[in-house]
Amino acid sequence: MRKYIILVGLIIATLPSVLFGQNPILIPPHISGTQFNLNLQTGTHQFISGVNTNTMGVNGSILGPTLIMEQGDLVDILVTNSLMDTTTIHWHGMHVSAENDGGPHTKIYPGATWNPSFTVLDRAGTYWYHPHLHEQTNKHVSKGIAGFIIVKDSEEALLSLPRDYGVDDFPLVIQTKDFDANNEIIHDSNSDDVAMVNATVNGSLNVPAQIVRLRLLNGSSQRVFNIGLQNDLSFVMIASDGGLLESSVSLTRLRLAPGERAEILVDLGSFEGQSVSLKSYASELPSGLYGATNPGMMSMMSLTGYNPNALNGSDFSLLTLNVTTPTSAPLTTIPTSLSSISMLDENLANETRSLVFTPEAMGPNQLNGHFLINGNSFDMNTINYTIPLNNIEIWSIRNQSAIAHPFHIHDVQFQILDRNGNAPPLEEQGYKDVVLIRPMETVRFITQFTTHANSTVPYMYHCHMLVHEDDGMMGQFVVVDPNSISDVEPELTNNIEVFPNPVINNKTSISLDEEIESIVLFDANGRVSDLKVQLSDPFNSTIILNDKPKGIYILHVRGKRKKHISKIVLM
Repeated sequence: MRKYIILVGLIIATLPSVLFGQNPILIPPHISGTQFNLNLQTGTHQFISGVNTNTMGVNGSILGPTLIMEQGDLVDILVTNSLMDTTTIHWHGMHVSAENDGGPHTKIYPGATWNPSFTVLDRAGTYWYHPHLHEQTNKHVSKGIAGFIIVKDSEEALLSLPRDYGVDDFPLVIQTKDFDANNEIIHDSNSDDVAMVNATVNGSLNVPAQIVRLRLLNGSSQRVFNIGLQNDLSFVMIASDGGLLESSVSLTRLRLAPGERAEILVDLGSFEGQSVSLKSYASELPSGLYGATNPGMMSMMSLTGYNPNALNGSDFSLLTLNVTTPTSAPLTTIPTSLSSISMLDENLANETRSLVFTPEAMGPNQLNGHFLINGNSFDMNTINYTIPLNNIEIWSIRNQSAIAHPFHIHDVQFQILDRNGNAPPLEEQGYKDVVLIRPMETVRFITQFTTHANSTVPYMYHCHMLVHEDDGMMGQFVVVDPNSISDVEPELTNNIEVFPNPVINNKTSISLDEEIESIVLFDANGRVSDLKVQLSDPFNSTIILNDKPKGIYILHVRGKRKKHISKIVLM
C-alpha cells in the first residue's frame, strides 16, 4: 500500500489531474461572533477514496472551523481537549496576552477545558490556530488540527474586495503529508510526498468567473511552496501575515514558507467554463530550501527520506479552479491603494538583538541533526530575553546553517528592514510574523512590544519547520512592565492560602481572595517548574506537583487585580 500512496504523489506531481478525476475540496464551516466553542477530537478522514486514516480535528475529524472575529470585540473561547494527548492551542499571528497565547506552558490536559478571553487588537487579516505543545506540535498539526482565523476591521470594510465566505472568498490551507503502509500519517518524516489543499488530495474548487480572493496558508510541517497559476497567469497580492499591504502587488510567483499566509486576488472573468491550475513551481526553488531539488545549499548534503520524492524540485498542481458563472454582483476591478502602514523608525529602537542559527554539528550531514539558536537548544525553564513593555527592538537574525528556516515570533507583528542589507521585495513590505531566512542570509526586522506584560508566562520565538521546532529550535521571552509592581518583584501577600503546606503526597490546594488567572511554580534556582492545575472554581485550585524533588518552591499566582506569591515546602 505504501507504493500506491507514493504513486498518488507522482500522479499529482506529473500528470494532468483531469485524467484521474477531481475531489471537491472541503470548505471549513465558519463561526462568527464573540463566543467560540472548540472541541479537540479524534476521527477518521479519507485522504484516498475508500481508505480511512486516523486523524485529529477541531469540531470534526480534520482541520477546524474558521473563526471570524471583529477588531475591538472581546471574544471568549472554550477549548475542550477530548484527545488522549495533552496539547495546547496557539492563536498564530494574533496580538494577545501571554497567558492567552497558547504556548507550550499553557497545557490543556485530556478532558480539560481552557478558557482564553481577549480583545481582538489585530488588523483585518488571515491568521490561524494550531497546537503548540513542546515536542508534540508536529504530531498534532500533521494529524489534522489547524484552523483559520479571519479578522475584520473598518479599514478593510471600506475596500471593494471579495468577502463572501465560500462564494468568492476562500480559505486554502496547503499541506503535504507522508503515510505508512497502513495509510496512517507519519508525522516525523521527510518523505511528505502527498500534496493536498484543505485536507483534499487532487482537489478542485468551483469559483465564479470574476475576481476571487484566495486566503493562502502554508500549513505544512516543513515544505516551502512556490505558488503560481498555470501558464504564468498573473495574480495580485493584497495582504501578508499581518493584514493588508499598502498597495496591491502583481505577481506570477509567491514563495510561501511554513506558517506564512498571503491573500491574493485572481481575475477569472474571462475564464468561464475553463479550469485553471494553482501550482507550486518547485523546480524554480534555489538549493537550501525544503522543497527544492537540493534541501541543503550544496548538492552533497542529503536529508534522510528526502529522496526519491516527486514533489522535490518539480512543478506540481495543488488545486484545480473550475470557473463557473459569475455571481449576481461580481467585482471586476482590483483596488490599487489598500492601507496605510507607518514604518517604525530604526533610530528610535531601544534594543538590538542578534540571533544566529547553527547546526548542532557542522558538515555535509548537518541536515539530519538538530539546529540551535545562539548555540542553545530550547529549555522550558530558561527565559532567553526579558523585554520592557513598549520597547522598540531590531532583531538581526543570521542563518549559518545549510537550510532555510522560517522564523516566527509570538505576540507581535514585525516589519522587515532588509535582507543582507537590501530592501525586502514589495510582497514583504507589510506586517509579518514569519520570515524565511535562507542559508548565509541575515534578515533584520523591527517591532514594538506593546499592550501585554506578564513576567511569569513567556512568549515563544522559533523555526516554523515543526520538526526543527520540536527538536529544540526555539526560545522564549517575557514582556515586563517596569512601572507595574506585579511585573517587577511582587511583594509577598497574606491573601493566598496554601493547604497543606508543607505539601505531602505532591498535592495541595490554593485559595485566593480574587479570581485566579494563572499559576506558575518556580524551583529554588528560579526556573519554571511544571505542574498540573485543577481549577475547582474561580477562587480555588488544586495543584499536583508530579513527583518533584523535595525542597522549597515559590508559587506565583496572578489574580484579576494583582499577583501573589507564596513559599511552599515539598516534603
